[in-house]
Amino acid sequence: MTFNQSEYDIKLEWGLHGIEQLTSVSDVIIIVDILSFSTCVDIAVSHGAIIYPYRYKDESAIEYAKSLNAELADANRNSEGFTLSPLSLKNIPPGTKLVLPSPNGATLSLATGNVTTICGGLRNPNAVAEYAMSIGKSISVIPAGEKWQDGSLRFAIEDYIGAGAIISYLKGILSPESKSALAVYQSVKENLLEEIKKCSSGKELVERGFEEDVNLACEFNVSECVPFLKNGAYENIRSL
Repeated sequence: MTFNQSEYDIKLEWGLHGIEQLTSVSDVIIIVDILSFSTCVDIAVSHGAIIYPYRYKDESAIEYAKSLNAELADANRNSEGFTLSPLSLKNIPPGTKLVLPSPNGATLSLATGNVTTICGGLRNPNAVAEYAMSIGKSISVIPAGEKWQDGSLRFAIEDYIGAGAIISYLKGILSPESKSALAVYQSVKENLLEEIKKCSSGKELVERGFEEDVNLACEFNVSECVPFLKNGAYENIRSL
């Protein structure tokens, strides 16, 4: 089902507060966490894996993974096996069940309740936007942001850019916040990878030896995957 352009209502708010504000008025919520939850989810479910978001640094994740007969991603990106590094998931086998804790994207995914939730980024903005418009009129885009050591929200320009990229494919009435994200995306879209490598999170990953994770996150519109959250897990909506 699709709607007339004037019927779509596009909103944007940041992080957990944004979800708390918008769940009651949303048909669809799009979680955007470019470095690296959204990128991990897209790569993994594109390969036919099933991703279970979970709270970060929570010891109960071990028992949760066991209860699902799933693997648990290691919190240390330098570890062998699956981690929050997108590169570690490039060859994930189809059917793999993976619990993926993260401080931002996974935490937000667990907070959307019964609202239809999908995960988007720079790899799949067109596919995500088209699917969102096929199932709802009120669409909320939630850039995750990062966290300071005290747990407060840190502005993350890469998530704002990713949100703007998705919004560029959405039709309808944009909130002022959505217009701002769109403008930021349009200002950097010709030099996307360069700009994100220069932002705080990008520089941090490059300095730690994870430049390829940034490269993967910035592969623009290479994916037709739409990660859809159902029964606590992300799967590709095209395979459900």
